[in-house]
Amino acid sequence: MTKLIEQAFELAKQRYAETGVDVEQAIQRLDSVSVSMHCWQGDDVRGFENPQGTLTGGIQATGNYPGRARNAEELRADLDKALSLIPGPKRLNLHAIYLESDQPVERDAIEPKHFANWVEWAKQNGLGLDFNPSCFSHPLSADGFTLSHADKNIRQFWIDHCKASRHVSAYFGEQLGTPSVMNIWVPDGMKDITVDRMAPRQRLLSALDEVIAEKLNPAHHIDAVESKLFGIGAESYTVGSSEFFLGYASSRQTALTLDAGHFHPTEVISDKISAAMLYVPRLLLHVSRPVRWDSDHVVLLDDEMQAIASEIVRHQLFDKVHIGLDFFDASINRIAAWVIGTRNAKKALLRALLEPTDHLRKIEAEGDYTARLALLEEQKSLPWQAVWEAWCLRHDVPADASWLSNVRHYEQQILSQR
Repeated sequence: MTKLIEQAFELAKQRYAETGVDVEQAIQRLDSVSVSMHCWQGDDVRGFENPQGTLTGGIQATGNYPGRARNAEELRADLDKALSLIPGPKRLNLHAIYLESDQPVERDAIEPKHFANWVEWAKQNGLGLDFNPSCFSHPLSADGFTLSHADKNIRQFWIDHCKASRHVSAYFGEQLGTPSVMNIWVPDGMKDITVDRMAPRQRLLSALDEVIAEKLNPAHHIDAVESKLFGIGAESYTVGSSEFFLGYASSRQTALTLDAGHFHPTEVISDKISAAMLYVPRLLLHVSRPVRWDSDHVVLLDDEMQAIASEIVRHQLFDKVHIGLDFFDASINRIAAWVIGTRNAKKALLRALLEPTDHLRKIEAEGDYTARLALLEEQKSLPWQAVWEAWCLRHDVPADASWLSNVRHYEQQILSQR
C-alpha cells in the first residue's frame, strides 16, 4: 500500500508540474496552516460546569449516540484519538464551560488555574489553544439577553465573564507561545416583533467596549466578535447582527468571525472574506455546514468548503485568517465527526494550494474567461488525492478510510463502557 501511494505521488508531482505547480512547496505551506478543532463536538456542548444542564441560546445538539465524554479526562482522551488520525498542525478551541474545578465557579470568576490541565495537555500535544466566553445555558441568560441586558447587574455579570475569559485566553497564549483567538458570541435577541431595536444594540456596544478596554499583548491574545442571523427563541430580532459586528470589528479593529451558518441560506462566507479583509485586521472562520439553517452539520468537502479554502490561499491570508471548526452532531460517533470534518477542511486547503493561481490570475486579467473556466474545471480532476495520501503517510496517519476501523475499535473498547 505504501509503495503504491509513493508511486502515485511521484506521478502526481509530474502531472502538477506540467501546470506550473510545485507540489512539495504546496505541502510545505500546508504544514504551516493550523485548523482549530472545537472541543464541544465531544460532549454535545454540555461542558463541566453543569453537565446535566439544558442548552439554551438557540443551540441544540440532536441525537443520542453512545459514548459522550462526561468529564475532562474522557474528553481529552477522545481528542487524543481524533488528533492521532488527522494530519498536519492542529489547535483546540475551548469554551469557558469546560473549566475544571473541585468547587463550583461562577462564570465571572473563572481564572487561568481552572484551565491549567488543558494547557499542560496542549503542551504535551504541541497544540495551541483558542477560547470563548460561554454566554448561554445559564440562569442569567434565561430571558435571552446577556451583554445587551436591560438589567445593569446582569449585564455587568456577563461583562465580567468576558473580561475574565480574556485573561484566560492571554494565559493560553503566554504559556503556549501562540496567540489565543477569543471569540465573543452572544445569543441576545427576541422571538417575536420588537419595538426598540436600538437600545439593546447601544448597550451591547457599550458592554463590548468595556470588555476589551484593557490592552492585552497581541502576541498572547486576539479579540474576535461573531454575528448571527437568528437562533431558536430569537427568530425575529438578533442584537448582534452581521451589520452590527462588521461595524464593531472595523471601528474597533478587532477580528471578525464569519460562521458559515450565521447568514441567510443563500449567503456564503467565502464571498465575504475578501470584502471584510479590507476593513478588519483579522478574520476568524467558523467552518460548519448549515442545512437550511445554522444546524452545525459535520463539514463536507463540498463547494463552499473548497471556496473558503481557495479564498485563503489565493489571497495569501494565512497570517490574517484563523480557521476554526464549529459543528456538533450527537447522532454519529463523535470522534469520527471530528476526523471527517477536520480532514475535509485540510483536503480543501491542499486542493487550493495545488491550484495554478498565478496563471489563472494572469489569464483572468487578460480577459480570457474561456480559459479560466476550462482550467478551473480541469483542475478538479487532477490527482490531488495522491498528494493527500502521501502527505498523510508523512504524518503517520491513515491515508484512506482505514482510520474508521481505528475509531470503531476505540468505540468498542472505551466509548461503549461509558
